[in-house]
Amino acid sequence: MNQDFYKKLVDLYAARELSSELEDQMELAAFTDAELSHDMSTMRRTVDALRADRGADFTEESYQRILMRLYARGANIESKAPIPTHLQYQLPMQG
Repeated sequence: MNQDFYKKLVDLYAARELSSELEDQMELAAFTDAELSHDMSTMRRTVDALRADRGADFTEESYQRILMRLYARGANIESKAPIPTHLQYQLPMQG
């Protein structure tokens, strides 16, 4: 296959979404192309590291701390969503 085609498949290779036959062909092509080999190895390590990371703990305290920092810097934070009608008081009809 064409080297350009392999370069387009690097992201699928890194995510382990290719068939084993195509993955073997890509690894064979990587022996002759140093740039392709580097891209394949670094992207796969990056994807594996991101999948292994459980992410940051974002609690209510974190949210409040960020909100207070934004207010301190003068940010005007208000909801863009309209006020739901079921929360509005109904006025009695006069007449």
